[in-house]
Amino acid sequence: MKRNGFSLIELMIAVAIVGILAAIAIASYTNYTHSANRTDATRSMTIDSQALERCYSQAFTYAGCSTAPAGTSTSAQGYYSIVIAIGTPPTSYTITATPIKAPQLTDTNCASFTLNSAGTQGATTSGGTSNTANCWGST
Repeated sequence: MKRNGFSLIELMIAVAIVGILAAIAIASYTNYTHSANRTDATRSMTIDSQALERCYSQAFTYAGCSTAPAGTSTSAQGYYSIVIAIGTPPTSYTITATPIKAPQLTDTNCASFTLNSAGTQGATTSGGTSNTANCWGST
């Protein structure tokens, strides 16, 4: 007797295999997009830091810099909120980036970035532990 087509068990096995492969691919893609979008924060912070240093080299103060004014702005691609805080006295600064738009809101590995006037980079997970090397791309 000749059979045509697939049995229900064969079909269910094929569906299970496709489901497992899709789950792996989606998780991998999500991790890749988080990692790729982190450059939006690090790039914006580095550009602001360079502008502040140019201002400091001319006026010997970070206060009043028009190219990178203190306050809150949005990163170039809009994934992060960038906050520039000038110290007292205005001879130091800290730049902080926190996610404001999906998919970065779900990035628990790099929940916030910091950069200060000494060039010290920092990053924390959503649990508050340091993850600087991974988030800034040093590894």
